[in-house]
Amino acid sequence: MKNLDQHGRSHQESLVCAVLSSLLLALLGLLGSVHGCPGVCTCYGNTTDCSAVGLPSLTPILALLDQDSLILRLPQNNLSSLGTNELSNLSSLELLDLSQNHFSALQPGAFSSLGGLRWLNLSANYLGVRPVTSDPINSTAALQSANGIQGTVGLSKDVFRGLWRLRGLDLSSNGLLWLPKGLLDGLQRLAWLSVASNRLAALDRVTFEPLVGLQELQLAGNPWECDCKLRDFKHWMEWLIYRDGQVDAVWCSVPGDLKGRDIRSVPAEMFNYCLQSPTKEGAAGYATRHPCPPGRISSNDDCVRQRYRPASVRRAHGTQIVAGVICGTVCVMMVVAATYGCVYASLMARYQREMKTRGQPLMAESGADTDLEDGPMSSPEESPPKEGVVHGYRISSF
Repeated sequence: MKNLDQHGRSHQESLVCAVLSSLLLALLGLLGSVHGCPGVCTCYGNTTDCSAVGLPSLTPILALLDQDSLILRLPQNNLSSLGTNELSNLSSLELLDLSQNHFSALQPGAFSSLGGLRWLNLSANYLGVRPVTSDPINSTAALQSANGIQGTVGLSKDVFRGLWRLRGLDLSSNGLLWLPKGLLDGLQRLAWLSVASNRLAALDRVTFEPLVGLQELQLAGNPWECDCKLRDFKHWMEWLIYRDGQVDAVWCSVPGDLKGRDIRSVPAEMFNYCLQSPTKEGAAGYATRHPCPPGRISSNDDCVRQRYRPASVRRAHGTQIVAGVICGTVCVMMVVAATYGCVYASLMARYQREMKTRGQPLMAESGADTDLEDGPMSSPEESPPKEGVVHGYRISSF
């Protein structure tokens, strides 16, 4: 019996030791996570990589993240919402990757606590136009926007408020139909922007004018409508390219005359019809007839095809004026030079005729330079007796 009791006690003691060891290891792991890296993530240096781990929200890992982390990668998860103060403990963050998640809307100031953020990747989400409610009556009123589109965009104009150090922003593949005015205000340091692979048909120039430091803009993969709505933005693109900025191809989908063409190569004169003033007879200040489509201009009652001009002569009028001024200046200088030459030749001819008429040689045969070197000329009476002139040279005897 004593042996059985001792055996039972030893077995219980071993179980207690095992349980205590497990608890100790769990506590050590938890402490390590608090000061280092969440268990589901991979950490190296100042980078925390939580890619493709099925996170439904950031709550399980935010308390475990190192506050000194500079890079946080969260792509390919199931994230769908982001609170305003949810990232307040990560003020040192410089790169945040939220691509390939399920974000359909972002609250205003969602990133305002990340004042040091430089790169933000929101690509491959669902921030485009989406229905608000299934009720068609309430939906129509709720979905009205500045552009008249029945939909609400998942990006408010204040969503990037406070990101004054941001250098790169990726909004590609979000199904965006338009960008709200004021969305990019305060992003003067932004150098790289991508809105590629969306459903954008036109962009407002006012939205992009605050980007004074932009160097590269990606616009490919959108169904661009190259009409009057895109005219002002085309002028802004030309200004960006003039400042050595880079803009990728913007292929027109409509109208038919410009389909498949890059709007960068379409001359600005193609959009002159946009400047047609409405007639006074139209109701409410509108013209009684519709404007001519791109590529055609108004002629009496018909729209005739406009003559195409290459992109190299977009500003041909200014070039012609400058070239005319330069050519005119050169011609005047040539006329003045020719007149001066003629006058000089005439004066020289007249001078030679006068010299021949007086019977004087054109060139001094005695050589003025020789006289100057020998001293002042003397009169015949003062000349030495043994001295003569041979072939125009004076010979003196010693």
